[in-house]
Amino acid sequence: MKVGIIGSGGREHAICQTVKKSNKIDKIFCFPGNAGTKDIAENINIDLDNFEILKNFILEKKIDLIIVGPEKPLVEGLVDYLEKFKIKVFGPNKIASQLEGSKIFTKQICEKYKIPTASFGIFENKKDSKKFLQSTNYPTVIKADNLASGKGVYICNNENEAIIAIEEIFNGKFGEAKNLLIEEFLKGEEMSFFTIHDGKSFKTFDTAQDHKRVLEGDKGKNTGGMGAYSPSRLINKDLRNKIIEKIIKPTLKGLDELGTKYKGFLYTGLMIVKNEPYLIEYNVRMGDPECQTILPKLKTDITDIFLASCEERLEKIDIEWTNKKSICIVVCSKGYPGTFKKNAQIENLGKITLGKDEYLFHAGTLYKENKVYAVGGRVLNFVSLSEDLKSARYEIINNLNKLKWDGGFYRKDIGYKVID
Repeated sequence: MKVGIIGSGGREHAICQTVKKSNKIDKIFCFPGNAGTKDIAENINIDLDNFEILKNFILEKKIDLIIVGPEKPLVEGLVDYLEKFKIKVFGPNKIASQLEGSKIFTKQICEKYKIPTASFGIFENKKDSKKFLQSTNYPTVIKADNLASGKGVYICNNENEAIIAIEEIFNGKFGEAKNLLIEEFLKGEEMSFFTIHDGKSFKTFDTAQDHKRVLEGDKGKNTGGMGAYSPSRLINKDLRNKIIEKIIKPTLKGLDELGTKYKGFLYTGLMIVKNEPYLIEYNVRMGDPECQTILPKLKTDITDIFLASCEERLEKIDIEWTNKKSICIVVCSKGYPGTFKKNAQIENLGKITLGKDEYLFHAGTLYKENKVYAVGGRVLNFVSLSEDLKSARYEIINNLNKLKWDGGFYRKDIGYKVID
């Protein structure tokens, strides 16, 4: 069969490589892909904002299944559009995608169905937002309502930092902002919990711990993710049941009462406080870099899982995993998450020799005239599987020492809470 994967990041390269393992696959197209996917798929440079052009290409090439990686096309309704033409698509529809597309949409579901989450206020302008700060306890959390590629969240330690956050959000740093949220700061530890859905049933799809802050020791600005490990050190049977009963099931009930179903990956971002889960956010796709961390552990043919999800028969699929632990370190362009230089050549990729349980996923890269260039903030993802996370991280650092890329940097302490 022919498969199309939408997106250009590390998540999409990881999905592409995992799909490639299936003996059912004849050809993979990536829209637009990156310098890594070009070795295992055909990269197609197409305007993803023009659904009609994409649809015509899919029909012309007789692509059997489309997998949507990033959030933007999901929130904009790509699944709904393609399904009108009987194209099989893995991913949630436009209404369900509001779980990520609007933080206020999610908070209102939390309020109605008594889902544990931080207390919050919704504000439509700078004046009301700043007035609320006068009665706010610090630290406090300020969030852009709209999509912000994982970076529209500010943890503010004082009123001055909060005012900067409000100004940046309403001044359009993450696109037009009609609203923002000011939230109570929950003191605990974050965890990423994944499920996969077919509209009728769902299954868990492992856990991970992301590292959002740019500097070691979880300091500095928020990023899209500097690395992750899987499984999370926090997960246990009791916590898993609480997440499903208190958070996932009430959310699905809320969507059902809105007249829609959930299909695809659901990323539940949690704060764990004394073994109690609180919902921070939903993402309507696999996380990045959690996807790169989790998928190498999967033993079941992922194509079978995607098809079962699309065809409402997920209950009949057994999802099996290796018992090994996994860690991912992200190499970023110097200056990220602020201003960084684009089109910097990455020269030593040929010196990297990957072992059996080692992976290298490209993210913000471009292949041009037999050379690989960094064109994004997050550039490469090094992943290693092992019986223990310490040795897995050691293997990645060895490979990073061989890379010696002057244009990049990375955190050496990914997994420090469970390793060091």
